[in-house]
Amino acid sequence: MNVEDYDFDLPEELIAQTPLLDRSASRLLLVNRETGETDHRHFSDMLEYLQPGDTLVLNDTRVIPARLFGVKEDTGAKAEVLLLKNLGEDRWEALVKPGKKLKSGAVIVFSDELRAVVEDESDMGGRTLRFIYKGIFQEILDRLGMMPLPPYIKETLDDRERYQTVYAKHEGSAAAPTAGLHFTTSLLEQIAAKGVSIAYITLHVGLGTFRPMSVEKVEEHVMHAEYFVMSQETADTLNAARERGGRIIAVGTTSCRTLETVGRQCQGGPLSACSGWTDIFIYPGYQFNVVNALITNFHLPKSTLVMLVSALAGRENILAAYEEAIAERYRFFSFGDAMFIY
Repeated sequence: MNVEDYDFDLPEELIAQTPLLDRSASRLLLVNRETGETDHRHFSDMLEYLQPGDTLVLNDTRVIPARLFGVKEDTGAKAEVLLLKNLGEDRWEALVKPGKKLKSGAVIVFSDELRAVVEDESDMGGRTLRFIYKGIFQEILDRLGMMPLPPYIKETLDDRERYQTVYAKHEGSAAAPTAGLHFTTSLLEQIAAKGVSIAYITLHVGLGTFRPMSVEKVEEHVMHAEYFVMSQETADTLNAARERGGRIIAVGTTSCRTLETVGRQCQGGPLSACSGWTDIFIYPGYQFNVVNALITNFHLPKSTLVMLVSALAGRENILAAYEEAIAERYRFFSFGDAMFIY
């Protein structure tokens, strides 16, 4: 299977640069996963397409201000760091710029109270950093760090909360689970009042979000591992939904990947609480074990996310839907519009 099979022409002006002031005012493209039939609505209409007995699964990770700017201690050259994964004992997996100058042993100074030593190197700018600081690390990061907006977003985001879901709870992500940005507290209350169960999982979004595919064959791509948690409460809610024949609707590809990881670990039986690292890569040919429907944003060409939605609805259906979305001037990616694959 070729990566080029998931390419399409996306006008740059359709990549949304700023979030809408009204989260639920985004447009919504409905896609029938079996027939490919589409319809155009607004996200606030989502309530009409959810039924009593359905379960909506949300990723409650919270984005940390993971982008830091400093200087190389010995030369004063500018350095940029993006924190990706907390390895414990003040060590982090990170991306650095400029990678060629930040080799093992280099020291990056961010302020009088925070510096980092490069301990190890990996490909494409990846580094293991050990932080040295005075005080409480999270408080320092809150003061010095900036929100790690994706590189295609050129606008400055003054309000950090615009890059958090309204239900964000557990800190640890380098990027937002952006399908959830469309939900307001009011809409979630209306959904619950309709008899739809709402359950939460946590997956901390990390390195894979920032790395493009560099292979020709889809099967050769290796996903980076991300940490997830599912509680027994959520497992019980999902098991009850399955028993009554209700749909399990993942909000975002991160929720989808977590649910399918748990389904695999439980080997098709009842779901149970679990946590750990997942590097699951979902592409066409994959058989879904847990997820029946998906709420997601529009993704970039040749991305693993386009392949995931193609696995659920079929490559032809997805590329046709994307062609329609482009013709109708939908907004793409993190701050863009939404799709409901049902």
